[in-house]
Amino acid sequence: MEVESPEHTREFAEVDINNGDNGVESSDEEEEVPAPGSITLAGNDTDLFVSAMSPSSMEHPLQEVLTDDGDYFISIVVSDPQKIGDGMGSYLAYKVTTKTNIPKFKRSEFSTLRRFSDFLGIHDLLVGKYMRQGRIIPPAPSKNIIGSTKVKISPQQSEPGTPMNQEWVEIRRAALERFVHRTAQHPILRVDLDFMNFLESDQELPRAVNTSALSGAGVIRLFNKVGETVNKITYKMDENDPWFDDKITEVESLDAHLQKLHNAMKSLVTSRRELSALTGLVAKSAAMLSTCEEHTGLSRALSNLADVEEKIELLRSEQGNSDFFILAEFIKDYLGLFGAIKCIFHERVKAFQNWQYAQMQLSKRRENRGRFELANRTDKLDQAQQEVDEWQGKVQRCQQQFDDISAEIKREMERFELTRVKDFKANIIKYIEDQMAHQQQIVSYWEAFAPFAREIV
Repeated sequence: MEVESPEHTREFAEVDINNGDNGVESSDEEEEVPAPGSITLAGNDTDLFVSAMSPSSMEHPLQEVLTDDGDYFISIVVSDPQKIGDGMGSYLAYKVTTKTNIPKFKRSEFSTLRRFSDFLGIHDLLVGKYMRQGRIIPPAPSKNIIGSTKVKISPQQSEPGTPMNQEWVEIRRAALERFVHRTAQHPILRVDLDFMNFLESDQELPRAVNTSALSGAGVIRLFNKVGETVNKITYKMDENDPWFDDKITEVESLDAHLQKLHNAMKSLVTSRRELSALTGLVAKSAAMLSTCEEHTGLSRALSNLADVEEKIELLRSEQGNSDFFILAEFIKDYLGLFGAIKCIFHERVKAFQNWQYAQMQLSKRRENRGRFELANRTDKLDQAQQEVDEWQGKVQRCQQQFDDISAEIKREMERFELTRVKDFKANIIKYIEDQMAHQQQIVSYWEAFAPFAREIV
């Protein structure tokens, strides 16, 4: 299957702000998933073994890395951000257009309106269903309270494409489009019933109130994250599979170096935009100087110099957008993906903890049974045996879940590595070609200016 990225009207020159999309593995058979709402989030489980014994952990047979047979495609475009409502109750809605030939979808082409919280809602649903199974869920864009508040309090705009803070809106639109593209790349997530309903349904989705950054649920999520972080720091798993030791080290190293590269790219974007602004000042100064210069040849040369600097100012700005959209945002997306990978590794650690806890409880139940046997407490033996049998079953289920998530993580990492190499190759080539085109344009401007400078006598 191939995820295509159609051309989209952009504010920023000819920069592809969606970072491009590459081929994704597919197969003739797609996997059925439970009906929407049939699986609850792991955060709601109160019993230690709910996640280990819940049906959701066994509903999907583990699949091999799917191969691309070229038969299926899906193209998703997020476009036309529009403000709905007035005041603090307003919100931005985006048109999500899908074209596909995957037979599980009811139509081959359809579109719907989705607000930002809908994207966060579908991400939370997918995390609740699949992360405990070891599947990598592409991260959704983070909230920007300052940017969204500016949009809410700004007046409606009659001219399409000219709302206040347009650049921020475009950045979010592009990030949402990349999120749904990456989700559609996954052979299981793309046919999830909730995800298909998100793309297909003409109806407004139920309000995802738990996605609000300032809600009570948001505060609870914050405390849960703190607890998870403490658990990650304090608990060290005795790893018996060298593959995971090597892979965790590799992921940590890549994540750290990508973070440095992202910080450097942000600095480059800032410097490039500052250079663009300074080039504009040079153009204005040269233009003003040409008006008061009495020497005809020199005045003409200064006027042409101002024209060249003005054109180069625009090119510098476009180069800054290229740095930002083609490379910086692409790297930011992969930092989020590495964060998702760390999450599934931690889910494996939690599965191991469940397994160890079950083994510990089984040992205690066996000790109790042994004491009753020595004391000839026949009235307690039946109950003790039932507890031993119960915990034996829990140990088996927890061990099976640990083995399943370990195997699934290996398959997910294999698929991820193939996609990552293709993505980086495509975006680096795109970035180099874009920078070369800008540099060639700058050279052509100076070559055209050179004769005017030589005419000065």
